[in-house]
Parts: sequence; structure tokens; C-alpha cells
Amino acid sequence: MLRTGVEQHFGRRLRVARLGNGPPLILLHGYPDTLQVWHRLANELKNSFQIIAFDWPGMGYSDPWPGGATPFHMADRVITLLDLWRIKSAHIAGLDMGGQPATALSIRHPDRVRSLIVMNSLLQWDAATSWEISILRRFKWNRFALRRFPGLVFNRAVRTFLARGETLDGAVRSDMWESFQRPDTREYIVRMCAAFEGSLPQLAAEYSRLHVPTLLLWAEHDKHFPVQHAKSVELAAFSAEVRIVPGAHHWMPLSMSSLVADHIRGFTQG
Repeated sequence: MLRTGVEQHFGRRLRVARLGNGPPLILLHGYPDTLQVWHRLANELKNSFQIIAFDWPGMGYSDPWPGGATPFHMADRVITLLDLWRIKSAHIAGLDMGGQPATALSIRHPDRVRSLIVMNSLLQWDAATSWEISILRRFKWNRFALRRFPGLVFNRAVRTFLARGETLDGAVRSDMWESFQRPDTREYIVRMCAAFEGSLPQLAAEYSRLHVPTLLLWAEHDKHFPVQHAKSVELAAFSAEVRIVPGAHHWMPLSMSSLVADHIRGFTQG
């Protein structure tokens, strides 16, 4: 587990983990994750980077911020935090629904981004996904499921984000579940899902403006987001490169942290 602290910004709490030395690397999680999804990868990279992971405002153990919940709004929150932390530019890595804000940030604020790493994310609004994601998006059942059946949603995510037979560390699972079971957290995620769905075509239309060095690091066996999502960005953005992690599943920063760390070090230092 990462050691965390609570910062106060604008009268609101933000849970943050910091470790390591070197150029800043900001880690952006998805859902039902918290910043603890990064705990193994952060320890692998702490000798190469100053690692900063935080719970998104409204998720994990951070208070919500006012305003919208699109990837562009969330990117603006990262810019606000970089300003508050007096970080001129940083490497940015996003997993799952952290990938879209990371990409939006890199497109609209390239001077603040040294490199972009996106992992296993819904990047193309009309590309194939798993049947589960497709049904939830098409009929908007995700709102109903998130509000009424949090245990079912959480447990299904754990089962499909890890390889068969692999389990989530008990302390990490508790950290994620204790946050996810709160109605206010899930209500923010409902808002975020709807906002992402409406803005994904706009984000995809801007991929040609992505000029920072970009690594699309994809799990070979991601059950929800096929590599076509990464390839769509690679085709649109001159600076983007796709790499497949053999044998990996969605939560590869947890299950294959050493190999993922090697890719990130090699890309950012190359």
C-alpha cells in the first residue's frame, strides 16, 4: 500500500501519495479504482521518478470539486494541481478512465506534458468493447447498476480486470471497496460516465493535435478495450506508439508492474 496524506485545496480534501526522486510522473486512475491501483508500479518506478498519485476529486477519498465531469474538465483539474504543486511539466500516465483526461490534457496543454502514457482505456467512442461495456453504454444500464448494485459492479470489475485465478490484495481491495460503496462516490461516477460518453467523439476528433511523445501501452488480454482503441490514436497522432504487453490483463500495473515499469522507463528515457 502507498502511504498517503490529505491536502486541502479550496477547502476540499485531496488524498495524495508521493514517493521517489526524479522528474515528476503523475498517475491517474480509473474506476472502481483508487490511487492504490498504482502501489506496485509506483514502487517499481520510485528510483526513476518523483511519483504523485491522487484520488480524483469525487472519487476515492477526495472531496468533489465543482464543475463538469468530462475528460476536459478533469484535465483542467490536473492543470490546477500542477500549478498548486509548482510543477512546470510532468510525465502523465492514465489507466482506464484516467486515460481520457490524460490525453485531453496532453492535447490542450502540451507545454505541461513531457510524455503521455495511456493504458487500457476507452479512446474511440465507436470502436468495439466487451459485450458488457457495450450493453451498459447502449442502454445506459451503468447508471442503474452503479446506483443499485455496487457490489455486483465492483466484483465483476475485479474478476475481469485480473487474470483468472489472480486475486486483489486484501488491503487494496478494502481501500477500493470502502470508497466505491459510498453513494456519493458512485453518484459522481454516474455523472462522469455520462459526461465521458457525450464527449468522446470530440476527444477523438482532436487526436491529430496530439504532439507530445505518446505511449499507448496495452494489455494483450484486456477483456474490455481491444487494442483497436490504441491503434486509432496511433493512426491519428504522429507522435503516438502502440506497445502490447504479452500476457497482461486490464490491471497490469498491479499484476505485471515490473514489466510495465520497464516500458515506461524505456519510453520516457529514450
